[in-house]
Amino acid sequence: MSSPKILVVLTSHDKLGDTGKPTGWYLSEFSHPHHVFDQASATLTVASPKGGAAPLDPSSVEAAKEDDVSVKFLNSQSQIWSNTSKVSEFLGKADEFDAIFYPGGHGPMYDLAVDEDSQKLIAEFWAKGKVVAAVCHGPAAFVNVKLADGKPLVDGKKLTAFSDAEEQQVGADKAVPFALETKLKEEGAKYEKAAEAWGEKVVVDGRLVTGQNPASAKGVGEAILKALKA
Repeated sequence: MSSPKILVVLTSHDKLGDTGKPTGWYLSEFSHPHHVFDQASATLTVASPKGGAAPLDPSSVEAAKEDDVSVKFLNSQSQIWSNTSKVSEFLGKADEFDAIFYPGGHGPMYDLAVDEDSQKLIAEFWAKGKVVAAVCHGPAAFVNVKLADGKPLVDGKKLTAFSDAEEQQVGADKAVPFALETKLKEEGAKYEKAAEAWGEKVVVDGRLVTGQNPASAKGVGEAILKALKA
């Protein structure tokens, strides 16, 4: 595949429950896959539920201040998240892409987990034989996705996502609308995680590619490209 075409979906949600804290998508979970995709000359299209500017979690900027890849991405690529297209515009267009990818951050827990257009889009990409991927809280977008046979997308599939233990450690377990690990298991997913919290973990089950946390972001990008070649 000479130049893969990837649709990246970011959150439009910018508040962490009723804590008053800002949230959004997480910098390193887009910057590192973007770096991998860029080296492969991939063409990226970026969407969000509301379109326009997709909110970047300021805490993720602080966390990545010593991360050269993220700093460079922050300083040179802001146009790709400051003017996103609406997710709804891509319904019926899965054939124009090779993969769909959801970076994390707490935002997806609030909007992408319940966004019907996003759910339809994921089901469409899956039905068309495309690679479907997410990292950290990104797999929240898979919750409630039903396939043509009525079964949940994640039922019986090996995957990973931000663990309940990690959520507790960041103190957001009371703020988020649900526990992601628990919810995915309830939908039948064969959830896997790293031996220790915050360890890198990438799980590939055919065309489904997932990463557990920020440390897994680069590996998810690499696994997406590998899955596309397969």
